[in-house]
Amino acid sequence: MKTAHAASFDEWRSAARGMLAQGIAPHDIRWGGQPVDDLFGAADADGEEAAAGSASATEASGAPVPRRLLSMLETAACYRDPDRWAFLYKVLWRWHAGDHVVVSPADEDGARLHAMVKTVQREIHKMNAFLRFRERPTDRGAPRFVAWFEPQHDVLEPVARHFTRRMGKASWLIATPQGTAMWDGCSLRNGPPAMSGSLDADMDIADDGESLWLAYYRSTFNPARLNTGAMEMHMPVRYWKNLPEGKLIPGLISQAGAGAQRIAQTAAVGERGGKKVRIDAVRAQPERQQPTSLDQCRRCDLWRNATQAIPGAGPVDARIVLVGEQPGDQEDIAGVPFVGPAGKLLDSAFAQAGLDRQSTYLTNAVKHFKWEPRGKRRLHKTPAQLEVDACSYWLDHELAEVGPAVVVALGSTALKAVLKDRKATLTGRLGQAIAHDGKWIVRTWHPSYVLRVPGEEAKTAAFAELVDALRLARRLAEEAPHE
Repeated sequence: MKTAHAASFDEWRSAARGMLAQGIAPHDIRWGGQPVDDLFGAADADGEEAAAGSASATEASGAPVPRRLLSMLETAACYRDPDRWAFLYKVLWRWHAGDHVVVSPADEDGARLHAMVKTVQREIHKMNAFLRFRERPTDRGAPRFVAWFEPQHDVLEPVARHFTRRMGKASWLIATPQGTAMWDGCSLRNGPPAMSGSLDADMDIADDGESLWLAYYRSTFNPARLNTGAMEMHMPVRYWKNLPEGKLIPGLISQAGAGAQRIAQTAAVGERGGKKVRIDAVRAQPERQQPTSLDQCRRCDLWRNATQAIPGAGPVDARIVLVGEQPGDQEDIAGVPFVGPAGKLLDSAFAQAGLDRQSTYLTNAVKHFKWEPRGKRRLHKTPAQLEVDACSYWLDHELAEVGPAVVVALGSTALKAVLKDRKATLTGRLGQAIAHDGKWIVRTWHPSYVLRVPGEEAKTAAFAELVDALRLARRLAEEAPHE
């Protein structure tokens, strides 16, 4: 049984070359224990002779290690495991034996190698992200910046190389329980392990930059978007104790929870288990300044996926206002109501009813296009009552400004919006007029319903009912006194 020592990847690589050249199998090697200058142990009579001939034997062995495998082995060497040197040699041995499947994740050893590499790379990323330097006064000498970190794996060396490029000529010291790295602006030196207590004097400094960072972190923390699970996944709790902002996080989380209890919650904020407390969605909304234009409206979330808001179109002194449900795909692009297939059918109904489109005012109960993807198409999706209620601000403004004698509600959504009645339906009084708030309300089918109703007979009947409703609206408008 041969004994080999390796405290670093370079030492392991040198030892592994010699043993490969001698043809020593992995199960014949015990890693660790002996100093590097007595590579194969004093108990081996031929140890010195084997070590002395390792260089020439390596040249004779040939079979160079590919750069990708060497990089994986070097990264995996940072993984803290007492068996890591033996495992890496096993991988190298199999490769030199021609068993190249050892680097495949489908292989048992290959899967372990890939897992070690991934874990080390993640730890390097975490240390790069969560290492916090504190700046010392320049009159205290080098290093100017100091940092303490407790990595789970031996990643100090690759992280130190990263900061030599990132920090430029500024001097710094990174201390860990396993070792230290110091950069003087020109060269990188490694040092012995450090204890956190030994750095207390260096770390207990008034860092104005850190104070600014804490003020920035506190001011940008958004309790409304807090997701503790996601935060702990991306910033594990074990890092908090060495982060300057770590002392702020528990308090900010606690304040966010307390604030959520003080502020009335809407259905969109999120539901919790337990007994439901019914509360009016509109009254639960916090008071906010009303938008000054439709393009600035953020009263609901439909604006996020719509191209633009679609205002009403027509003369402001129109006697008849037609209210639809919401803009469609073509209206969303054109910025004008009723220009798609439903608008073309409505033009035909206008012609048969003896109405002029240019003399009527056309609008919708909801001003943004609500849709869902279906392949490459955007398909209409019925707006929720909360969205209809949010848009009532604009519909009420339009009706007050135009002051029509007759309002034609095209479809049930428009009818509910006009009457302010969530239980209003088209059935029963379809095509009839009712007096409401000083004007006539005529209910009828939406043109899109006429387009999609199955069967030619049903389609013809629905179109005839739409035309009759428009004729009724024209007659009522003509009979109504002008103010």
